[in-house]
Amino acid sequence: MFLLALVLFVIFAVTLDRFLTAGNLVALVRSVAILGILGLGMGLVVIGRGIDLAMVATMVVSVSWSLALADTGLPLGTALLIGLVFAIVVGLASGILIAYATIPAIFTTLAMGLIVYGSGRAWLFQVDVQNTPASSEFFDFLARATIFGVPMMIVAFAALALLVWALLKWTRFGRFVYATGDNPSAARVAGIPTRLLVVAQYVITAIIAYLAGLIMAAANSGMSTRVYNSTMIYDVLLVVVLGGIGLSGGRGGVRNVLVGTLLVGILLNGMTIFDIAYTQQNLIKSVILLIAIIIDSIVNPRDEQTAQQEQGDI
Repeated sequence: MFLLALVLFVIFAVTLDRFLTAGNLVALVRSVAILGILGLGMGLVVIGRGIDLAMVATMVVSVSWSLALADTGLPLGTALLIGLVFAIVVGLASGILIAYATIPAIFTTLAMGLIVYGSGRAWLFQVDVQNTPASSEFFDFLARATIFGVPMMIVAFAALALLVWALLKWTRFGRFVYATGDNPSAARVAGIPTRLLVVAQYVITAIIAYLAGLIMAAANSGMSTRVYNSTMIYDVLLVVVLGGIGLSGGRGGVRNVLVGTLLVGILLNGMTIFDIAYTQQNLIKSVILLIAIIIDSIVNPRDEQTAQQEQGDI
């Protein structure tokens, strides 16, 4: 996939006049930074043999509610803390249902996303777009600050990628995630607290979704609830699957998310410069996602044991 990304990069650089410019390359990374951040959370649960289709709903509703509370006069710090707690509660609820009620993750998170978004529109906020507070130093910093000329959005993506990499690489939690994703039954026999581990994964993913929402709100001066009805969740899955994280669990890592983000970013940027219509772009992405899933099922086949619906299995 990395070689494919390089090939696409070279092709677009040769055929498109505006592609190989500093401004376009920075814009390319900025445009997929949010997908990359969400991909870090999705990659974490997929490695643990799960999936989280509620990520975009969690991001939209938690940040929108925080901004709505701040608009009523509540201190911004308090409003943001309430939004964070809301995201954690959503992740906790999903994790408990998957780990203890043994409901398949794909159904749990699909329903949770609908519940979260519906509840948010019904009771937490009324307008489609929640604007960030005027002259907010926090959001101004996220939107405009740079480090050595690199926009803060990209810096935040890199910092979160480094943090998740360290979590998976150097901690007992990370080793347990890989062990559970590879063989849940063996992990339980070995004494790994798999149920608590599953809950922790979904809580961490919800927190990552909330952080992605804050960065998106800063970049766009607000949060649009219409994002939930977009193809973003499928774009996140595209990042994870194209990056090479096996849907059967126990394989992959942060570098796969980075490769998937780079590949999707180059693809989207090239299609935009080619002026391909939005609906046609969605069709192309859907076909690529389907092909990637088919290839994954061939490369990482599920045997009789792994094909069973273990707790948290997609």
